Amino acid sequence: MKSLVLGILGCLIFCSCKQEKATELNFLDEFVLADSIAFQNSIIGGLSGVDYANGAYYFVVDDGRNPRFVKAEIKIKKNNIEAVDLKQVILLNDTTTSYYKENALDLESIFVEAETEAVYFVGEGSINKGKSPTVFKTDFNGNFMEAYQLPENLSNTKNIKHNAVFEGSSKSINGNGFWVAMEGPLKSDGEDPTFTKASSPIRITYFDKTSKKATKQYAYQLEHITKPSKGNINLNGLTSILEYKENHFFIIERTYQSGYGSYGNIVRIFDAVIDKETTNILEIEALKEAEFIPLKKRLLLNFEEVKDQLTEGIIDNIEGITLGPILENGNQSLLLVADDNFQVYGKQLNQFILLEIK
Repeated sequence: MKSLVLGILGCLIFCSCKQEKATELNFLDEFVLADSIAFQNSIIGGLSGVDYANGAYYFVVDDGRNPRFVKAEIKIKKNNIEAVDLKQVILLNDTTTSYYKENALDLESIFVEAETEAVYFVGEGSINKGKSPTVFKTDFNGNFMEAYQLPENLSNTKNIKHNAVFEGSSKSINGNGFWVAMEGPLKSDGEDPTFTKASSPIRITYFDKTSKKATKQYAYQLEHITKPSKGNINLNGLTSILEYKENHFFIIERTYQSGYGSYGNIVRIFDAVIDKETTNILEIEALKEAEFIPLKKRLLLNFEEVKDQLTEGIIDNIEGITLGPILENGNQSLLLVADDNFQVYGKQLNQFILLEIK
C-alpha cells in the first residue's frame, strides 16, 4: 500500500513538473528620449509602432503629412537601456505609383521581414473622409510594393468608427502571415468601453502572405474603464499586439481620460490565447447579432503597479511592443514605446520601456 501511495505521489509530482508555467512579465527599465529632436530633416516623435529585426529597431512615425519610419539601435546592458541611437529616417515618398496619394497614410504599426528587409505597415486611413484603412508593404527605401485586400467586414467605412481602426500588427510565429488588430469595435459589433461592463469586441485578423488576403479572424473583448471620469474624453482601446508563441499574444490596452493632465493613461498588458473553442468570425458581419467565443485573456501587467519607477510617475501613450534581444540572464526582452503626439496635447514623453518575459 505504501509503495502504491508513493508511486501515485511520484506521478503527480512528475506531471506537475511537466505542466507549462504561466507567462509573467517583469519591469526592468525606462528610458526617455528628449522631445522634438531634429534628425535628418525630421522631428523625432509620434512613435506609434515598433519592431526588432536584424539587431535594429524600427519605429513608424504617426504623421500623415509626412509618413516615414525610423531605424535605431538601442544599447541594453545589465537590464538597463543605456542609449537610443538614431540611425536613419526613411520617407514614404514613392513617385512611381499613385497608392500613397490615393490613400490616407495615418500609419500606426510596422514590422520588418528580416530576410528581405521588406517593411509592412498598417494604417487607420481617414474614416471621416471616406478613406479606408490600409495594409501594405514597401521596400526598405519606402517604395510601394503591394497592398493586401481587406475582408468585407473591414472595408465598409460606414460601419467603422473614425480613429478606432487598425492600430496594431504582428508577424506570425510561423512566418507565413501576420496579424492586424482594430483599436475599437465596429459599429455593428459592440459598444465602446465605458464605466459599465458591456460587450466591446474588436477584431484581430490574420493575413496570409501568399494569397495576400485575410484567412481568419477572431474577437477580443476590451476591458471597461475603471478610473473615475474628470473630462469629456474617456476611452479604452487596443494599441498594440504581439504574437510571442503560436496563437499566444501580448495585447496592450490603453485607457485615456482627459482631465488628468499627464496622468490620463492607464496601460495594461494582457496575455490572450486562441484555442480550439475560439470562434473564427471572418464571415460574421455583426457580432451584436451573433454568438461567438472570444480570445481568452489574462492580465499580466498594469503599469499603475510600477509607476513609482517611471519618470514623474507617468506611463505615457504606449502604442508599440516588440520582442528584443535575449538578456544576459537568458530571458527574452520586450521593448515598448510611447507615441508623444509631437507634444500637440501638452507634455508627453518619448518613452521606452524594457520588460523581460519570465
